[in-house]
Amino acid sequence: MKNKLLLIDGNSVAFRAFFALHNSMDRFKNSNGLHTNAIYAFHTMFDNIMEKEKPTHVLVAFDAGKTTFRHEWYEAYKDGRSKTPGEFREQLPYIRELIQALGVQYYELENYEADDIIGTLATKVNKEEFEVVILTGDRDLTQLASEDITVDITVKGVSEVESYTPAFIAEKYQGLTPAQIIDMKGLAGDASDNIPGVTKIGEKTAIKLLNQYGSVEGIYENIAEMKKSKMKENLIQDKEKAFLSKKLATIHTDSPVTIQVEELKYEGKDLEKLIPFYKEMNFKSFLEKLNIHEVQEELPMVEFIEVSEVTADMFTTETALYVEMLGDNYHTEAIIGLAWKNKDQVYVTTDVAILAQPIMADWLTDSAKKKTVYDFKRTMVALNNHKIQLKGVHFDILLAAYLLNTTDQSSDIAELAQHYGYTAIQSDVGIYGKGAKIAVPEKERLFDHLARKVIAIEHLTPILTEELATKDQTTLFTDMELPLSEVLGQMEILGIKVDANRLNEMKEEFSERLKQIEQKIYELAGEEFNLNSPKQLGVILFEKMGLPVIKKTKTGYSTAVDVLEQLREQAPIVDDILVYRQIAKIQSTYIEGLLKVIQPDGRIHTRYTQTLTQTGRLSSVEPNLQNIPIRLEEGRKIRQAFVPKAEDWFIYSADYSQIELRVLAHISDDDHLKQAFIEGQDIHTSTAMRVFGIMDAADVTQNMRRQAKAVNFGIVYGISDYGLSQNLGISRKEAQQYIDTYFERYPGVKKYMEEIVREAKDNGYVETLFHRRRYLPDINSRNFNLRSFAERTAINSPIQGSAADIIKIAMIELEKRLAEEQMTAKMLLQVHDELVFEVPENELEKLNLIIKEIMESAVSLSVPLIVDSSWGKTWYDAK
Repeated sequence: MKNKLLLIDGNSVAFRAFFALHNSMDRFKNSNGLHTNAIYAFHTMFDNIMEKEKPTHVLVAFDAGKTTFRHEWYEAYKDGRSKTPGEFREQLPYIRELIQALGVQYYELENYEADDIIGTLATKVNKEEFEVVILTGDRDLTQLASEDITVDITVKGVSEVESYTPAFIAEKYQGLTPAQIIDMKGLAGDASDNIPGVTKIGEKTAIKLLNQYGSVEGIYENIAEMKKSKMKENLIQDKEKAFLSKKLATIHTDSPVTIQVEELKYEGKDLEKLIPFYKEMNFKSFLEKLNIHEVQEELPMVEFIEVSEVTADMFTTETALYVEMLGDNYHTEAIIGLAWKNKDQVYVTTDVAILAQPIMADWLTDSAKKKTVYDFKRTMVALNNHKIQLKGVHFDILLAAYLLNTTDQSSDIAELAQHYGYTAIQSDVGIYGKGAKIAVPEKERLFDHLARKVIAIEHLTPILTEELATKDQTTLFTDMELPLSEVLGQMEILGIKVDANRLNEMKEEFSERLKQIEQKIYELAGEEFNLNSPKQLGVILFEKMGLPVIKKTKTGYSTAVDVLEQLREQAPIVDDILVYRQIAKIQSTYIEGLLKVIQPDGRIHTRYTQTLTQTGRLSSVEPNLQNIPIRLEEGRKIRQAFVPKAEDWFIYSADYSQIELRVLAHISDDDHLKQAFIEGQDIHTSTAMRVFGIMDAADVTQNMRRQAKAVNFGIVYGISDYGLSQNLGISRKEAQQYIDTYFERYPGVKKYMEEIVREAKDNGYVETLFHRRRYLPDINSRNFNLRSFAERTAINSPIQGSAADIIKIAMIELEKRLAEEQMTAKMLLQVHDELVFEVPENELEKLNLIIKEIMESAVSLSVPLIVDSSWGKTWYDAK
C-alpha cells in the first residue's frame, strides 16, 4: 500500500479560512481579544482533509516574503493586491503555532513561493512509494495534477473542496491538460497575481486557442496563418507579455528545498502543545473532542482526619476551606466532599449533613472567622444550596491569581499550585474525568485529593498576598474583586424571573411570522421550494430570477450571508430571505434555548465568570444573558419574557452612557473630546462635525453620525482600515482617511495611543485606572503581526478595563446602599454597561435617585459620568 503525502498551501488555505468565518469574526476572539476565526477555520479544514485523505506524511508550505525570483522578471508581479487585513495578519503566527501542535512541520524558502515548495516536493517524490494530495485555495497549483497528484481546491466554507485530476481538468476546461493551465494563464493572465496576459483575451478565448494550437508556443508558430482580427493584432502586439505571463505562472519544480519527505511522517497531534494552545485560544469544542483522561504519577498519601462530627477546636482564626462538587454548574451539582485546614490539621468528609451541625454552620456564617478559599462565588452558591450563608471569606486564591496573571484562566487548583512551585497535588483531569464521563473516585483517593487541595490553598495564600502588594494590586483585590464576587453570587442565587408562557407565545408568533415571510418569498419567487436548501434557493435566485452570481460552489451557487448582503439592493426577495434566517436563528437559539434553562423557581440563574477576560469584563454563561440579540425587533422582543417577581413590581434598567469614550476622554486628556462631554454634546454628532468639517450640528446627516459612531468605537478598539471599511461598507482608502482625520481633530487621543504603546514596550504591560494589569509579551516582538496586535491591545485595555472597573465599583456600592436602606429592590443582571433590577412600585423613585447618585459618582473623572435609566413591566419595556 502506497504512502500518501499531503502538501498544504499555508498562506492560501489560511486566507480562505479567514474569509470562511469572516461574518462571524466578532464572535471568534479569545480572552486576549485576538481574532481567532482564521485559526479556528484552518484547524477545521486541516481536520477535514486529514479525515478525508488519511495521509502518512504532511507538510504546510508558506511564502517566505513578498519578494521572489519572479519579481526579477516582472517588478509588478502581485502588485495591486489589497493590503492584508490586520485582523488576518495577527493570526498567522498562531496558525504556525497550531500547525506544530497538530504534529505537522511547516516550511518556507527565501525567494520562493509556497507553490514552488509544493511543486518541487510533489514532483520529486518517488511515485512508486507515494501518492500526493495538495490542499490549496489557489487554482495555480492545478497545473501539477497528474495520475499521482490530486489538487484539492477549497470552494466553500471550511468543508467543501473540488478535487482536480487530469480528467476533472479536461472536463472543466474543455479538454485542456494540467500543463495547459500554464498556457491559459499566459494568454488570459491572472488579475490576482497581476500577471498581464494578452489584451482582451479571457479564459474562454484562451481555451479555444489552446484546443487549436496546443500551447503559447504553438499559437505563435502558427500566428501567420490566423485570419486578420483584433485578437490577432493583440497577440502580435503582446507576444512578450504572453511568454512572460506563462513564465510567471509556471511553478518552479526544481527549487532548492532542503527538507526531505522522510522527515514529514505524520505521527499524530502533540497534545503537550495542543492542549495549552486550545486553552489560550478558548477553543473549548476542540478541547472537549480530545476527551483526555491523563494518567498521573501516584503521589504518597497526605495526612488527614475523616470527620462525621465537628468540634470548635477544629477551626482557628484563619482556616482554609474547599468544597468539592461534580461538574461545573455549581447551581445544580451536588457537593461530594469538604475539606478544611487549621494550622495543624486537615479535616475531610463526604457527609454533607455535617453542614447542618450548629458548630459548622456557625463557623461558616461568622464573618469574624476568616476563611481562605478557591473560588469564593462557587463556594458561596454551593453552600447556599444547603441554606448556609457563607461569610468571612478574606482571601480567594483564584481571584488573586487571576489579577496577577490574566492570561492564565485555569479552573484547576493543581495547575495554579504547580505554577507557584507546589507540586504535591494532581490535576482533576483523570480523577474526575471532566468532560464526557464524570465519576467519583474511591473514598480514600477522594479524601487524599481534597486534603491536597486545601493544603495548596493554605500554602498559596501568603505567596499571592505578597505578590499583590508588590504589584500595587491589594486594593484592587480587597476593595473590588473580592466584594464583587459576593455581589455576583447573590445575583446568581436570586436569578431573574422568566415568563415561560410569553416565550411560548413568542415561539408561536415567530412560527407564524416565519410562515408569512416564507409565503411572501414563494410569491416573489413564483413557486414553492425548500427555503432551507441552499441548492434550491440558488436555482431560484440565480437561474430563475437572473441575479448576478457572486460565488459558486461544487453543488451550485453560494447563498451565504455575505453573498446575499451584496444582492440586497437588487431584489426585495433577498431582504426577506435574510430576515427569515435571522428570525429562525432567534427562534431556535434563544427562545427554545431559554425555555430549557428555566429552573423550578421560574427563574433563570446565569453564572458570571469573573476570571475569564484580560480586560476585567464579566462574562455570562449557561445561559449567556449578555448576548440576547437586540438589533432586530424580534430579538429585542425576547426581553418581554424577563419580568419582575410580582405584578406590582417593575424591571429597572440603568445604563452608563458611552462610558468607554468618556474614559478615553479622561485618559487621553484630549481637549476637544472632553469639551464635548462636559458640554453635554452628542459625541457622535460632535465627532461627525470635526471629521467632516461641518460647522452646524443640524447639517450632520444620520449617515454621517453613523460613520462617526463607527470611527469613535473603532478607535477605542484599535480598528484597522480594513475593519472600518467592512463596518461601513466603504473602501479601505476612505476608511484610512476617516481614521487619519480623526487623529488630526483629536490630537490628544493620538498622543495617548503613542505614549501608552511606548509605556507598554518599556514595562511589558499596561494598567487600568485601578492598577488592573494586562501583560503584553509580544509588545517588542520582531514579528510585525504579533507586535501590531499587542500594540492595539495596549491601546484598548486601559480603556475597556477601566470602564469594566467603574461598573464593578458601582455594583458593590449599590448592593451596600440597598442593604443599608433596607430596600427590597434587588440587582438581577449585569450586561456590560447596563445593570438590571427588580423593584416594587413604592421604592421606584428612591431607587432611581440612589442609582443616579452612586453610578454617576462611582469614580471622579475629568468628564461627567452619565446614567440613562428607564423602567417597565418587562425588561423590554425598560429599554
